[in-house]
Amino acid sequence: MAAVLALAASGVALAFTNPSPEDFKSYAGGQLVSVISDELCEGGLPMVLQLWVKDCPRLIHDQEPALAELAGQFSRRLNLGLFSIYTTELGGQDLLPTLRLPEYSVMTLGIAGQFVILQAKSDAGKIE
Repeated sequence: MAAVLALAASGVALAFTNPSPEDFKSYAGGQLVSVISDELCEGGLPMVLQLWVKDCPRLIHDQEPALAELAGQFSRRLNLGLFSIYTTELGGQDLLPTLRLPEYSVMTLGIAGQFVILQAKSDAGKIE
């Protein structure tokens, strides 16, 4: 009987700590800042843009609220009560004729107030 009560209490606790879509947007915004900074700021920008953008990591970091909103718009949540699975697919848009954003597809588990990336795929984008 004690084991059943402990299991039920654990389930209720997980349900209350299932991260919200707002929590996910905040998490995803931070993740996007990290990924975009790594890919674009470390040699991923065309030479012309490198001359124009002096502090690429700071520029990307300042966009975190906008990136969080973007992640929220392109994510679907499957709420299973005890946990949620978020599927995010974004990118692939052409910014310039010779610059296409990388395409990202990420599946994330939200459980106990935390997020764990289950699967992540991306292409390299296109820079000519």
